Parts: sequence; structure tokens; C-alpha cells
Amino acid sequence: AQLVESGGGLVQPGGSLRLSCVASGFTFSSYRMSWYRQAPGKERELVADISSAGGSTNYADSVKGRFIISRDNAKNTVYLQMNSLKPEDTAVYYCNVLRTWGQGTQVTVSS
Repeated sequence: AQLVESGGGLVQPGGSLRLSCVASGFTFSSYRMSWYRQAPGKERELVADISSAGGSTNYADSVKGRFIISRDNAKNTVYLQMNSLKPEDTAVYYCNVLRTWGQGTQVTVSS
């Protein structure tokens, strides 16, 4: 299995970014997918996850109402739409399925 994230970058507070994670090497449509993040000096934390068909989602309290996780099973891709970004959202964001992790994409929220 392989996961490749993209879409990170530098954005001002209040801005938006959309992260993408392209999966390969497994039956993508059969698995729940997750986004995690890790800020400097902090433990990795779950941001959001989505069921295999996309009908069920969960969010960390810190991102509820601002982030949206979605997936396109035809494209083997899971997305994380991040709106109203705050400096505390600064972290490396990782895509995850079971014990497989992507390389991460850096998100920096700063003026």
C-alpha cells in the first residue's frame, strides 16, 4: 500500500487549503481513511476520518465546522478541505489507512 499527500503550503489565518491523498496498492473503496496531523513538539492526533463509502465521518473537536473530509473512490483519493485556518492548525498532515502512512504535507498558517 502507498499513500501520497499533496496540497499543503503557507496560508494566512482565515484562509483555506485542500489536501489530497492518492492511494495505491490496495482496494481503496474497502477501507476507512483518516487524516492525522503532528505539530512540532506534539503527538500525532486524529483530525478526521471517513468510512469506506463516504457516508460516515468523524472530526476532532478542534476542527469541527471548519474542515471537511471527503473521498472519491473512482480516483482512489481522499481529501481534506480546510477552511477558516488558524495558526494552531500548523502541522504536518498525514494520510492513513490501517498501519500505512503517507510522507506528510506541511501546512503553515501564519501572517
